[in-house]
Amino acid sequence: MRQHMLTLGIVNTYDKIKILDAHYRAIARAAPICHAFGFHLALYDFPFKMTVEELVAYVMEKTTIGESGSYLKILYEKSHLSVSELPKKGFPSHFGEVVITTSKPSPKKQITPIKIAEEAFRNRSFLFLVGLGHKGLPKELFERGKYHLDITGKGLSLETCTAIGAIPAYLSGLMANLETKK
Repeated sequence: MRQHMLTLGIVNTYDKIKILDAHYRAIARAAPICHAFGFHLALYDFPFKMTVEELVAYVMEKTTIGESGSYLKILYEKSHLSVSELPKKGFPSHFGEVVITTSKPSPKKQITPIKIAEEAFRNRSFLFLVGLGHKGLPKELFERGKYHLDITGKGLSLETCTAIGAIPAYLSGLMANLETKK
């Protein structure tokens, strides 16, 4: 199967100063999903005041999830892990088009999972933003995203870690199906 530049971006909307269990647990849950389905992992606005290498060690020390963070280490070693503040304007272009994941997509920006899979199959890059916290993604991001994706297609709101698993798994399945039809 071809290599695709697909990135799962997790935007912290919890506390931006204090490290919570939810922070490192979400990272540890996302890493094996990203590794399994060939996604990169981008973390935005997390309260870690450390290098990416120190963050990987910290997560590995704090949790047993994801083989005690070993999948996060693999992402880091493959340069598939990015940690930064939420960009004030545009996201780095190598991540591709910004896709807001939401159960309430704007009709003007809505895109289907199959359309994303078809475009990714043609080597277009996408950055899927997921909000970590009870508030979801900040509303200002909805305007910045070129596309809005409801991965369920039914308007169902998913808990963050459920969405973290569903998005890469479903899109990878669609892309594998396209590969077999080629």
